[in-house]
Parts: sequence; structure tokens; C-alpha cells
Amino acid sequence: MTIKPGALRFNTDSMKLEIFRGSANYEGTASMAGIGTLAAGQWEEIVAYDYFNRGQGGRGIFAGGNPFTNIMDYITISSTGNAVDFGDLTQAKSGMGGVSSSTRGVFGNGETPTVINVMEYITIASTGNGQDFGDLLKAGHSPGPVSNSTRGIFCGGGTPSQYNDINFITISTLGNAADFGNLTAARRRASAGNNAIRGIIFGGAGSDTTIDYVTIATVGDAIDFGDMFTGGYSGQCGNVATRTRAFSLGGYYAPTYANHISWVTIMTKGNSVDFANLTEAKGNSGGASNGTRGIRAGGGPSPYSNVIDFFELEQVGNAVDFGDLTRSHDQLAGVSDSHGGL
Repeated sequence: MTIKPGALRFNTDSMKLEIFRGSANYEGTASMAGIGTLAAGQWEEIVAYDYFNRGQGGRGIFAGGNPFTNIMDYITISSTGNAVDFGDLTQAKSGMGGVSSSTRGVFGNGETPTVINVMEYITIASTGNGQDFGDLLKAGHSPGPVSNSTRGIFCGGGTPSQYNDINFITISTLGNAADFGNLTAARRRASAGNNAIRGIIFGGAGSDTTIDYVTIATVGDAIDFGDMFTGGYSGQCGNVATRTRAFSLGGYYAPTYANHISWVTIMTKGNSVDFANLTEAKGNSGGASNGTRGIRAGGGPSPYSNVIDFFELEQVGNAVDFGDLTRSHDQLAGVSDSHGGL
């Protein structure tokens, strides 16, 4: 029996619903057992998530940063207070992209200061050190990260020369990334947000004003979405979003840094709109969200910040103080278990 990607089954051993997935070049030759690599086709558990209980909790994790560190901190997004130590990355690095499902966070690319292509993962609900996941197709730093409950996508980056490559992974499965397509232009330090269907990539280094989007479940090149209301980049701020809105936080708007929060409606096209302001003008911050609340942590330039602030995603209003990171740095990656793509 030939199984095609998207087929469903109920696993009577695990008592879980599963979906069959294959790589971009999958030929539909796997058996019902579905045993093998992503290229050969495989069954994956469908993770159920109750959207209506979102915003009542959820964990945000901030990893790495400049000056180079292997530290990971975590917070409970629905509360306030200082961050707590989570564990250590496999090495000190900055400029990673962070993607996540409701159970796992994956950090990819970065500088040590040599640019790298490695990925490592954590289990969000626990604490502990990062573990090897696999490799991206190109060594680089500062990709724009988007993710839903099954797939993580790393968009662009720098070597330090900017590139437009897009790679993707299946978050629940260890292994190397595969090619997804290309951005409309080469860029690094873009911010990103998404719902379960579409990923939004905002701006990039060099005062890039372009907003691109990708359809997460497919493969293919990014498409022009619109322009930022002012040019610039936010750095590694990823997945500050609801099911309908994606946000870009702060960033460098030549010749200075700014405290802008801007947003778009994910399933339309158009330019971003000014929303409100952060508590400080910084870029290269970490971002996280739980579907109702957005978090911005740290940032630069020097003197680097340890400030965490938050704002309500559905209510226009300036960010307010949340607490502090365990250290001051920028170019940190953020993930959460309850963002807009889950």
C-alpha cells in the first residue's frame, strides 16, 4: 500500500493520532509501517493544543547572546519577574535563530565567533542543556525564524555576507535541514512571526524595508508581503504573534536604534503599522509570546540590556517592565511553547 504525505492513522500502541510526512522529493513508496527517515516517509504524532487556554501560562526561553555565552534563561510568560537559569548550550554563541513547537525548541546557526551551521534542541517543559539536532545547509548567523507545531524554518542569514537561502526542519525529528526556497532578497537579522499557516519575515540588516511571507507547510520561494512602516531590523526577535497578527520589535533604523513595535495582519498583504513602544530603544533582542502577550528581552548596542518587557498583543499600548535576564546581552534567540503558530 502506497502512503502519501498528509495521510492520517490512529496508532493503537501509543493511542495517538498520527500524520504521514515526507520530504520535498518524497516519491510515495513507503509502506503503512512508515519506518525510516523523512526522505523515506515517516509517521509523526499530531500534537493537540487548546488555543483557548493560551495566555494562561507558557514558557519563554532565551538562549546565547553577545558577548558570547552559552547561558539559557527562562520565564513564565503570563507572570512577571526575573528570568531563571534553564541550562547551557553546547557552546558559547550568538546570532542564532530559534524555532519551537509546544514541546521542543531548536536553535540554529550562530557565531562562536566563527559562523556555524549546527542546530541543537531543548525540551521546553524541563530544564537542562542543549543537545545536538543536526546541521543546516549553510554556516551563517542571524536567520529569521518561523515555526508551527511541526516545522521550523530558518530564513536568510549572514556569513557575514547576507544570503537568501531558506532551510526547514521537522521539529520532532532529529536530522539535517532541507532546502525550502529563497527569500526575495538576501538578508540577515530579520524578525519574524507566524500563525500555523503563514510565516512573516520583517526587514533585515542594511535598513531593508521588505516584508516577505512563506506558506509553512509547502516548499517554495518567499513572496513579497509589503513594506515596514520604517526600514530597519529587529535582530533575532522571532514568533511574537497571535493567530492573526505578527509583530516586529525595536531594531536599528539608520542612523539610530528605536523602540517601535509594528505589526501586520498575517493572512493579508500590506505594509506594517505602528503599534506602540518598547521601554527602551534596542535591537537584536530575543522575542517570545504565548498568543496573548508579547515579550522582548535584552538587546544592544552597548551598553547591552538585561531588561525584559511585555505588551498585550490584542490591545494597543506601550510595553511595561517584566523583569530582568540573568545577564546583559544582545543577539540572543527566543522560543516559546505557546506562540501564534501552534
